[in-house]
Amino acid sequence: MADKLKIKISIADRVYPLTIQPKQEEGLRKAAKKIEGMIKQFEQSYAVRDKQDVLAMCALQFAAQTEQQGIDKSSEMIEAEDKLKSLNELLHKHLAT
Repeated sequence: MADKLKIKISIADRVYPLTIQPKQEEGLRKAAKKIEGMIKQFEQSYAVRDKQDVLAMCALQFAAQTEQQGIDKSSEMIEAEDKLKSLNELLHKHLAT
């Protein structure tokens, strides 16, 4: 437990004590800051009465971003694979002559 770090993260006016690896601290603090910014944005843009609603929208937005990144990467991989196949065919034709 000596290599663990105890920190407190504040999200939506609540403090969450966490025990983490030191290398996780920066990412967790950045994520909490991003969530706080998103909460403020939702509260300013919409008439929200309940923090739970705002947190649900934040979770949905983060999940959608993650899913979209996966879709984008998949599309890029397919495109790269097609280009590599075409290049491979060109090389085979060139080497066969």
